[in-house]
Amino acid sequence: MSGRVRGVSVAAVLALVLLGSGAAEAASAKLRTQYAGLVNLNEATVAQLDLLPGVGPKAAQRILAWRQKRAFKRVEELVRVKGFGKKQFLKLKPYLTLEGPTTLRVEKVPVEEDEVRATGDAVAKH
Repeated sequence: MSGRVRGVSVAAVLALVLLGSGAAEAASAKLRTQYAGLVNLNEATVAQLDLLPGVGPKAAQRILAWRQKRAFKRVEELVRVKGFGKKQFLKLKPYLTLEGPTTLRVEKVPVEEDEVRATGDAVAKH
């Protein structure tokens, strides 16, 4: 009888492990990055610039090097910095300012059901 009990408990544990990892993957797949706030191009640190979508530490360093030579007079001048074209600028524009403190926050938030349907990310596989 102990073999049978052992077999049941192993199967139960295995099922929990398999279901648990699938649920964890599904939960992590349903998160998106949300940006809120602004980055002051003339005052932000490398770490703060690095929070911008698509901007890494090297690009942030290039922004700092540019502004050490001349302060930004308009956010559109970002396209003059190597690696920042018009497309990248348009993606960043909602988060850029030349006044006030840097307040940008990056959060992982759950994807709403409507967003999944609209983007087609949750396609059923049979």
